[in-house]
Amino acid sequence: MKRIVILGSTGSIGASTLDVVSKFPDRFQVVGLAARSNAQILEDQIRTFQPKVVALSCPDAAKRLRARIDTKQIEVLDGEPGLCEVASLPECDLVISAIVGGAGLKPTLSAIQAGRQVALANKEPMVMAGQLMQQEAQKHGVTIFPIDSEHSAIFQSMEGHRKVDIRRVVLTASGGPFWDWPDTDLEHVKPEQALKHPNWKMGDKITTDSATLMNKGLEVIEARWLFDLPAEQIDVVIHRESIIHSLVEYCDGSVISQLGHPDMRTPISYAMNYPERVPLLPPLLDLGKIGKLTFFPPDTEKFPCLQLAYDALAGEAGLPATLNAANEMAVRAFLNNQIAFLDIPKVIQETMLTYSPSPLSTIEDVLDVDQWARRTAEEIMKTCGAPV
Repeated sequence: MKRIVILGSTGSIGASTLDVVSKFPDRFQVVGLAARSNAQILEDQIRTFQPKVVALSCPDAAKRLRARIDTKQIEVLDGEPGLCEVASLPECDLVISAIVGGAGLKPTLSAIQAGRQVALANKEPMVMAGQLMQQEAQKHGVTIFPIDSEHSAIFQSMEGHRKVDIRRVVLTASGGPFWDWPDTDLEHVKPEQALKHPNWKMGDKITTDSATLMNKGLEVIEARWLFDLPAEQIDVVIHRESIIHSLVEYCDGSVISQLGHPDMRTPISYAMNYPERVPLLPPLLDLGKIGKLTFFPPDTEKFPCLQLAYDALAGEAGLPATLNAANEMAVRAFLNNQIAFLDIPKVIQETMLTYSPSPLSTIEDVLDVDQWARRTAEEIMKTCGAPV
């Protein structure tokens, strides 16, 4: 029996993970859960899965939860220290890291430093501090298993092959809801339109990132550190059907890919059971019924966020953390109707241009850059006009 902790249990990845757990109760035991502020959903999860320890990053939400459950049976922690404590529980075998945004950095690092194996759905820790995260993983004998469907596909397509033979990896992107929109229509995009992803059901932040192609940019940076490949060997292609989840091309011209219906339970289950596979019994992939798969080069003029991510990788060490923080601030402002959709890449680019190189040898250094970038992006957004 594998004992697991889920960071971000009330989000879409957390819910899918618990669905896998419920299908295989003889394989998994939930010993810890953590979330941001949704005490109601967490309470329901507690009653179903009976973890020993839970945490909410919001102290007020934790207080409400303590009033509703038997705290003699289940410990309720709060704040970032609480998340880190749950992430490093000594009785845990595997931590599913699915906290949205930079808030997942410290808890994920805590899990690694405690020697816990990590299944990573939260791409921001690798974006912000990929080199440092991998150094800590090697130091503590930790394997980081990718959960993102694209990185899981690469991981699976590399199995049984020599890394030295890889020519490039190709991340596929759906293109989001606005791929075929005229450029002029993007000036008037509303949050509710950005949240209508054509193929996947995800949280608000990642869905908006998909609409700007920033999600793919973040995945490019994550792939650089997960697989120790330079940016020159990481390409992106628009694949509207989201059936091919990514590809690996080898030096002899062979291209190996992983295909499947867009269902996050597949990569989650693979990371949880590696190297085994378990029968999830999804619908058969009927390529004859699908008929065709389409591919397009990414349009980085129409969607500049992808190019900004490549620029961050090519620049100073602190630029990926700067890009990530500015993006989080800009996406939040857009979803709150404070800035326009097209302001998102402008805020990110201007924040990156303002960055002054600084040493980046510790996690504290990364967090300093993160906080600076958030303050800078906030100031820049004050000059943006209200969305029309």
